[in-house]
Amino acid sequence: MPIKIPDQLPAASTLRQENIFVMSASRAESQNIRPLKVLLLNLMPKKIETETQFMRLLSNSPLQVDVELLRIDDRPTRNTPTEHLDTFYRQFQAIRERNFDGLIVTGAPLGLVQFEDVIYWDHLKDIMSWAKEHVTSTLYVCWAAQAGLKLLYDLPKKTRKEKLSGVYHHRTNKDHSHNPILRGFDDTFLAPHSRYADFSPAYLAEHTDLDILATSDKAGTYLAATKDMRNVFVTGHPEYDSHTLHNEYVRDVGEGMEPAVPSNYYPDDDPTQEPYVSWRSHGHLLFLNWLNYCVYQQTPYDLDHFAESAFTKDE
Repeated sequence: MPIKIPDQLPAASTLRQENIFVMSASRAESQNIRPLKVLLLNLMPKKIETETQFMRLLSNSPLQVDVELLRIDDRPTRNTPTEHLDTFYRQFQAIRERNFDGLIVTGAPLGLVQFEDVIYWDHLKDIMSWAKEHVTSTLYVCWAAQAGLKLLYDLPKKTRKEKLSGVYHHRTNKDHSHNPILRGFDDTFLAPHSRYADFSPAYLAEHTDLDILATSDKAGTYLAATKDMRNVFVTGHPEYDSHTLHNEYVRDVGEGMEPAVPSNYYPDDDPTQEPYVSWRSHGHLLFLNWLNYCVYQQTPYDLDHFAESAFTKDE
């Protein structure tokens, strides 16, 4: 089944070139089915690149997914044309009275910024508070996972001394091997990280009621979720393209930051060689499971009656 996005969104052309089934909004309107309504809160500076990455993962499902793009505020950005933002992105005030099946909150380059110094922190708090009453399941990615842990569990910001960058081995938690989010996972898998945030499995287990679903000896907690699966935390970047880590490394070198070479990414750890992708299948499976088990299997058919659903009553 296809992903439904606006006809003229740049991601549509990119995904069609990759033979990914993209349905235009005009074609989808003629089908008598109820697509999943997923909201993507894009906090990354290069919004076109990021929205394409996430839509690529959302497309690998037998479900029709209707994606809407949300911006955190109306400040101008140097990395995305204003025309693109005005055409394809909504402001929170325009959607706050509606309900959604799923919400994805992306990462943001704020690893060394304290929460109270984030210019849109109050806006983010409003959106996350709204999601409790209006969204079936929310997926927090990388920095958003750290922000979500602060807002939902009041966990302080924990920062690594050095940036974690590369592709790392992870293992699933055998105590939660039957969790539907892990369905189809191998015992070990690879996933990319690019962050300063520290997610200690022991700390999260002690201070939250989260199920710790997958961890890494080097990267810490990778995947965790509330028991009702209404909040899912992914501390890495399964959406990254093959060259995203490379582009970040080149950028940091150019800025004189002397970054470490991303781990387990280039052949022989040689940044002059072409990087290879070793996480794509895991990324698609993770998003497929989230859409199916955390969203589709839980959400009410009529979103206008979200508050009356059995899902909400069981909380």
